[in-house]
Amino acid sequence: MSTLEVPAAGRRTAVSWSGAWAFIRRQVLTVYSLLFFAYLLLPIGIVIAFSFNNPTGRFNYVWQGFTWNNWRYWDGVPGIRSALVLSLEIALIASLVATALGTMIALALVRYGFRGRAVTNLLIFLPLSTPEIVLGASLLTLFLNMSFVTFGFWTILIAHVMFCISFAVVTVKARLVGFDRHLEEAAMDLGANEWRTFQKVTLPLIAPAILAALLLCFAISIDDFVVTYFNAGQSVTFPLFVWGSARVGAPPQVNVIGTAIFVVAVAAMLGNVMLQRRREVRA
Repeated sequence: MSTLEVPAAGRRTAVSWSGAWAFIRRQVLTVYSLLFFAYLLLPIGIVIAFSFNNPTGRFNYVWQGFTWNNWRYWDGVPGIRSALVLSLEIALIASLVATALGTMIALALVRYGFRGRAVTNLLIFLPLSTPEIVLGASLLTLFLNMSFVTFGFWTILIAHVMFCISFAVVTVKARLVGFDRHLEEAAMDLGANEWRTFQKVTLPLIAPAILAALLLCFAISIDDFVVTYFNAGQSVTFPLFVWGSARVGAPPQVNVIGTAIFVVAVAAMLGNVMLQRRREVRA
């Protein structure tokens, strides 16, 4: 009996080990994904949680109690409202200008052949690969040699438009590369001129890419610190305000505004995705 029972037990053990190993292999990707997203979202969760903290001193680094007052009096810290308004103004104008220019550049690079096209493609990617501190220092040198330029709103705006254009070009260009030109040709065969074709066919089809470029440029602009620090002069944007306040104790209102910006950005991103899916369903 014993000679028959041992192999059976060994087979059961081997089957159990193989089943366990197969289960581990099936679940390892799930566990890895959960750990990865936890790693990404943990800092954001801390920012959101500490927007409700009630610190007793200047430093909002230790949890001491829950309160809604930080949200009720989000502008209770001197200078935070003006810094936020300045950041929003610059981000909105810079994203609109950069997206418009980037869309036209992308159309020119994809649709037309001209002398210097390859060099232009290379130059578009230079701001993406150049360290921000180099861009900031270079723009500072440029503005210092232009005696009629006053550091402040306009220097920040020019700097933001400069590095946002590259992101807009890359985003819109990716959409245009896979664009079906037969749709435009069909519209022209039916009597539409070039402007009418662009307005009724091309623009609606590349609109999701333009909106994505606009959101990306807005997020990059409102978040920028390094280039802004070099070219802000006496102006204080929200990132500069956070950097300055963190040296003496970051107030919880900083977390409140950071949370609000994050929520708005996620809502805009989800809205863009839903809009694209709705258009795909209609098509």
